[in-house]
This record gives sequence, structure tokens and C-alpha cells, in this order.
Amino acid sequence: MTLYSYTLRFDDGAAPNPYWGVCTLAICKPAIRRAAKKGDWVVGLGSKGSPDGDISGKVVYAMRVTAVLTLAQYDKYCRESLPRKIPAWTNSKFRRKVGDCIYDYRHGTKPILRPSVHTKENRQTDLRGKNVLLSRHFYYFGDQPIPLPRRLLPIVQQTQGHKSRANDEFVDRFVAWIEGKSYRKNAILGEPQEKAKVLSLSAEKCRAICSKRHREDNEQDGICP
Repeated sequence: MTLYSYTLRFDDGAAPNPYWGVCTLAICKPAIRRAAKKGDWVVGLGSKGSPDGDISGKVVYAMRVTAVLTLAQYDKYCRESLPRKIPAWTNSKFRRKVGDCIYDYRHGTKPILRPSVHTKENRQTDLRGKNVLLSRHFYYFGDQPIPLPRRLLPIVQQTQGHKSRANDEFVDRFVAWIEGKSYRKNAILGEPQEKAKVLSLSAEKCRAICSKRHREDNEQDGICP
């Protein structure tokens, strides 16, 4: 079992997407999406620059990977079984707007980008991740992040990139801690930190800002101690 941890600088509901009973990481964090296997854990930790202030050292979400699909498989899965993960970009309902199944593979191996939080500038990074991580065993705290105990602070990744092998000695301790806290699994225990901002912007302005942020955040995703 591997524990992947990283700083989630922009919690906008799209990456991860915790809605409809399945937490998914389908865009952003390409290095983690390529490497993570079923049974691994992925933890997004708060940022110093969060809209809610300095929340570094706090858990925004934690998911145990219960399935790994290729991007093409995920598109098919969403079209057949989870259509609400397909973004309805002009929809006023936040959950529909930030859907993360943004690549349409129905017309061949070169997917068409659906209107979403990303633009063609994100395409290379998104597709480089190859896979989508799905979890039906997750905790999503959003703007109500929970602090790590002092003994687990070494898993915090303060810079770009993520930790994986460096977390080996903390995996069992982290799982025992998060599972022992009696938090409701597979529930939205807080709202995405950027939700109000996303809803306040026009569709085009929101896309421009979100895509730029995600692109910059993922440029050094391969850095992993």
C-alpha cells in the first residue's frame, strides 16, 4: 500500500471531484494518476494560500483507491453509469458544472475536450496521467479541513509535487488515524474552498482562471520524494 500526499492548492470541486457517491481524480496530478493502484491512499492537504487562510497540515480529502480506469474507460463508465460526472458547464448547479469526465472518446483514441474547467492548454498534462482514480471509500472535508496529529505531519508536502515512498513508515498510522475518527465516509463534510468564486465568475472567466491554475500546479507534479 502506498500513501500519496500533496498540497491541494485549489480545491474547486473538480480535482478531486467528490460528488455522486464516488470521489474521482480524473484531471490534474498526472504522476499520481499514472502510479496509484487499487488499495493505495491519496491525501490532499491544505495550502497556506487557501481562501480560508493557512490550512497547511490539515486534510482536505483522503481517498482509498477502489478502482483505476483509463481515461477512455472512465468516459464510457460515466456515459453508461455516472452521467452526472460529465460536466454541464453552463448549468447553474455547482455539482453539474464541475464534472471531471471532460474527455469524450466516442469518436476514436484522440478524445474531444468537453466544455469544462479545462482548456486545450491543459490537454497534454491531463492525458499524460493516463488513468482516473475512483474511490467509494473516501473522506471529503473541503472548507472544514481536519488537522493532522503531530505524529503524521511528516507526510505534508509543502511544495509542488507529491510524497509517496517517503510516506512508507506512516501509511498504517495514517489509515488507523483517519479510519478511527468516526467521520462519515463517502459524504460531503464541507464545501469546496473555491466554490463561491467559481459560481461568481462567468463561464469563460472561470475556465480561464481554473485552467491556468491547474496547469501551473501540475508542471512539477513528477517531483516526488
